[in-house]
Amino acid sequence: MTDSPAVDGEVSDTDALTDFVVNAQLMLDPITPESVRRQAEPRLLALLPVLQALGVFELFAIRDPALAALVRDELEARQA
Repeated sequence: MTDSPAVDGEVSDTDALTDFVVNAQLMLDPITPESVRRQAEPRLLALLPVLQALGVFELFAIRDPALAALVRDELEARQA
């Protein structure tokens, strides 16, 4: 839980970016247990519409190839 305000249970824009980074770090950390990774992935993917609306993926590139592919594939699937 964060100290930033949320509207009607929605994640604020700043929370979305912070939460994305936290979940990405969990997914990429080799010592993160698999069960935690499985929980982090859907949370990370749920944040993509907000981050895309903010233009985050136009400004920043995800350097990890597997995470970049996951995000790219999910964004493409949401557009289809």
